[in-house]
Amino acid sequence: MTILTRRTLLVSAAGVGAATALAAPAIAQAYPSRPITLIVPWGAGGGTDATARIVASILERDLGQPVNVVNRTGGSGVVGHSAIATAPADGYTIGMLTVEISMMHWQGLTELAPTSYTPLALMNEDPPGVQVSASSPYRTIKELADAIKANPGKLKASGTGQGGIWHLALVGWLGAMGLPASAVPWVPSNGAAPAMQDLAASGLDIVTCSVPEAKAMLDAGRARSLAIMAPARNPQFPNVPTLNESLGINYSVGAWRGIGGPKNLPAPIAERLTAALKKANESKEFQDFMGNRGFGIKWADGAGFAKFMAEGDAAMGVAMKAAGLAKQT
Repeated sequence: MTILTRRTLLVSAAGVGAATALAAPAIAQAYPSRPITLIVPWGAGGGTDATARIVASILERDLGQPVNVVNRTGGSGVVGHSAIATAPADGYTIGMLTVEISMMHWQGLTELAPTSYTPLALMNEDPPGVQVSASSPYRTIKELADAIKANPGKLKASGTGQGGIWHLALVGWLGAMGLPASAVPWVPSNGAAPAMQDLAASGLDIVTCSVPEAKAMLDAGRARSLAIMAPARNPQFPNVPTLNESLGINYSVGAWRGIGGPKNLPAPIAERLTAALKKANESKEFQDFMGNRGFGIKWADGAGFAKFMAEGDAAMGVAMKAAGLAKQT
């Protein structure tokens, strides 16, 4: 019969603690020992896919293992985000989290939320711009805002489908001005590109989408970008002011992309991945790739990314309720 004394228990606990402390560096040193899968919840060829592939190619060199990008599409992003959340928490399956993870659960599409993951790094954010046609009488965002207030319901806007990120950006901006979502009726479209074409043809009055998505029409002189919904100007479009500069409205939102893993990823592995992602984000290759496409670069480590997602999730809830798109419980 073995008698467990207080001293025995203390010695045993100390041994376990020491073993755990020694194991953490060993885990980090051994990882990764085989290829890593990077899941993308959206289709090949899009902006999220392109961003994931440049990140994967840079990570491969730092981590010394292949990083294979796998597109898991479907369910308006639910399928891919679910695949990331339900993967083994061993660091060999990570994924590209996108702004939709802060939207889908409000719509009742999934129970997944930003808290369903181990956040590793925020890599990118593209805030929406407010675009009008070249023939529009509104030359500044203040003139446009004044027209909306004076004629609620008259001007039409688009940029994506009903309830998409650019629709919610408009609703959030209107709310910041004290106006209801109905002040500017939304015309659903299949994306920013067709919306910008309708804008240039005078079929729409406003398009809210990222300035990079509007760039072709802006460069052709067929549209103007009056402001962006961001804390600071985009260096790629330095002449486009922020809402705060022009209207005194401190409202910002954006389509963002970051890297996360399943919940409860071991801390040494998460730290190793975050360090590698920071190097990738700061690399000239990544900076040039994103800059050439007009994509915004925004960095945050795991803790910063978690805070960023939490704040965005709350803001999306407000916007979706205002637009009547949140599932009523």
